[in-house]
Amino acid sequence: MALIDLFLAARVKRGQLVVHHADGQTKTFGTPTPGFPEVTIRFTDKGAAAAILRDPALGAGEAYMHGRLVVERGDVRDLVNLLTSNDPWETGTNALAASPQRRAVQAVTHRIGRINMAKRAKRNVAHHYDLSDRLYDLFLDADRQYSCAYYTDPANTLEQAQADKKAHIAAKLALQPGMKVLDIGCGWGGMALYLHAKTGAEVLGVTLSEEQLKVARRRAEEAGVADKVRFELIDYRHVTGTFDRIVSVGMFEHVGPAHYRTFFRQCRDLLTEDGVMLLHTIGRAGKPGVTDKWTTKYIFPGGYNPALSEIVAANEGSRFMLTDVEVLRLHYGFTLDAWYDRTVAARDAIVALYDEPFYRMWQFYLAGAGAAFRYGGLVNYQLQFARNRHTLPITRDYMIEGERALR
Repeated sequence: MALIDLFLAARVKRGQLVVHHADGQTKTFGTPTPGFPEVTIRFTDKGAAAAILRDPALGAGEAYMHGRLVVERGDVRDLVNLLTSNDPWETGTNALAASPQRRAVQAVTHRIGRINMAKRAKRNVAHHYDLSDRLYDLFLDADRQYSCAYYTDPANTLEQAQADKKAHIAAKLALQPGMKVLDIGCGWGGMALYLHAKTGAEVLGVTLSEEQLKVARRRAEEAGVADKVRFELIDYRHVTGTFDRIVSVGMFEHVGPAHYRTFFRQCRDLLTEDGVMLLHTIGRAGKPGVTDKWTTKYIFPGGYNPALSEIVAANEGSRFMLTDVEVLRLHYGFTLDAWYDRTVAARDAIVALYDEPFYRMWQFYLAGAGAAFRYGGLVNYQLQFARNRHTLPITRDYMIEGERALR
């Protein structure tokens, strides 16, 4: 039996995987099980399986991108879900984990790569966020919220869930009329424009993406609020002034652990004495780890999803009080499923924009990320901080009441 067959036999127990090898052999793994996918794949050359065995995380993605691994029954999301659902994070087995030696090498190289200096940070952001506007229009909601939505009901539309996410965050900020808000990593401006529209707050959004900046400024001009909602191309480390509130959604993943203390110190220093910050970030449910090589190479160079322990440790000693923590477990899984479905529906348009390997890359990225939230160790954290323990009400009732009013 080929090594890849031994690997898959250990991996697939529930659900079924049929593999057509390049030499004409066919192998079947697992047993049809309600709730688990049934998938058929084909290796188009003899080297594809070996590449996957050498480095599963990188090899599988590249094999799919370049047509060396073809899914003939189901699709790549079904394949990823089949493999990950057989080994959920809670079980602690992780059959796809790298060897101890490989993990040690990855840990060293990853720590070096996570030193996210300012010039590299801008280049890393451009790699992902300065892609064609048309691409993001094809799979995001109309407001271009490119972060975890908030599903009060899993059956809700993506548009509803993203609107509810903005309300959920705004309520935690406890905004009052006349406040000044800093939006760190403002994306295409949706959150900043929402906060102003709902509360009248003046907002400064900062980004390192030139393409996002153009869109955000255009949206503010078109809404007639460019004097109240401003956007600047600037690193958060160089922002000056004082703000009543700070919000940061989906940006902390790009800061890098070496700069976590700098981030929290800067945010605290930018806030007024009664200031509040809401940080929304992807995180690890377990201990610190490393970003897989495929994601680092193709999707988010310099990106890292922190463990909660890393966030808390970085804030220790700053006298910046952690006032609330919420763990969103499945919400990003629902969000990524919606993005995946829209990406697949827009296949021809994406191939026309780029090419077939790019489309498969994007498809694999969304499928893998979705599985990481459904079965892996990724979650979303929302953490609220305040400079003064007396600033906010002493119960969470105000969050619920504020969210209902906004929705």
